[in-house]
Amino acid sequence: MGSSVVLLLASGSLASAGVEITIATVNNGDMVRMQGLTKEFEAAHPDITLNWAVMSENELRQKVTTDIATKGGKYDVLTIGTYEAPIWAKQGWLKELTFDADYDVDDLLPAIRAGLTYEDKLYAAPFYGESSMVMYRTDLIEKAGLTMPDAPTWEFIADAARKMTDRAAGVNGICLRGKAGWGENMAFVTAMSNSFGARWFDENWHPQFDQPEWKQTLQFYVDLMKDAGPAGAENNGFNENLALFNDGKCGMWIDATVAASFVTNPASSTVADKVGFALAPDNGLGKRSNWLWAWNLAVPASSQNADAAQTFIAWATSKEYTALVASDEGWANVPPGTRGSLYRNEAYLKAAPFAKMTLDSINAADPKNPTVKPVPYTGIQFVAIPEFQGLATTIGQQFSSALAGKVTVDAALSSAQSNATREMTRARYIK
Repeated sequence: MGSSVVLLLASGSLASAGVEITIATVNNGDMVRMQGLTKEFEAAHPDITLNWAVMSENELRQKVTTDIATKGGKYDVLTIGTYEAPIWAKQGWLKELTFDADYDVDDLLPAIRAGLTYEDKLYAAPFYGESSMVMYRTDLIEKAGLTMPDAPTWEFIADAARKMTDRAAGVNGICLRGKAGWGENMAFVTAMSNSFGARWFDENWHPQFDQPEWKQTLQFYVDLMKDAGPAGAENNGFNENLALFNDGKCGMWIDATVAASFVTNPASSTVADKVGFALAPDNGLGKRSNWLWAWNLAVPASSQNADAAQTFIAWATSKEYTALVASDEGWANVPPGTRGSLYRNEAYLKAAPFAKMTLDSINAADPKNPTVKPVPYTGIQFVAIPEFQGLATTIGQQFSSALAGKVTVDAALSSAQSNATREMTRARYIK
């Protein structure tokens, strides 16, 4: 999410026979909580000291990818996504994770666990899992004379967004990701495009950005944000939109389900008691614009402290860690979307009004059949090939420029088509 200074934080003292591990993670709220519990881990494991490298989303991806590809060995624990885990495991860049019976691997949600598995072996453990959904202001939707369906269409969302917009009062009808990045604006726009019938590639890996479904997607997105989005939307990613929503400046926000605990927390949200939830929108084509993702902890093959790293991962992704967060901050604020037991926990279900919508959204996501038309790839908001990261970063810059009005929608799509064709030809996907 843009460039930021890397924070290197050390806590505790290194025992004479101890080991120090460095954890690279993203500056999202749940990871900040994890960092805040450093003393709890070190008290239970006095032979291990934790160093933290906390970065923005785009910066994390760049630095972690560079380090692991060059076998730099800078980090002992990596925060990676569902996209990287199986690809990096296949390339031998990650160590297999093994846990004892108390960890209860079988409690991990099947959809989340499957994305972290390669050849039946687990290479990353989920810290939190997510899909995406609509978060909206119940007072503003009522003021607009509308009722939010549990399963809205994009047509309804666009109409509601325009009606809720009151820029004189500082209220934008909708906030959506615009910041360039394969995991920022391209995650949102790609998931959105699935519901419009678009796809990145046809069955023979030919790029499809010159097709009408992509024109409809991008034009709809740009027009909606022009009419009902915040100024400077091209600079806004997950964290920026979270801040806008919590400050009462968004009527709706379509983004990660993990945000639900933050927008309903009175400590961080000025509208905590006025938030409702709905499934991500569709266009009546059989595909919603919800994604499937998890932020996960993994051990790079280059780590010299693999045992200590796995000890930390087992702690941070355990049921006991969830209970620790609940005791500190309440059940509504625990990391969601990873374990089935959480969604059978009455204390959590009572505290988290968004729990059912989150689980339904995760279960509805189908990475093996992400699009209306057939495709040769898996992945919903990404294409699970190594080339996607660089290609989607480039295309994301074009789409962000279109949102900013620096280039036309047609020019952005033409550039996407030519870039994708060149890359897929170079990588020999196109025969």
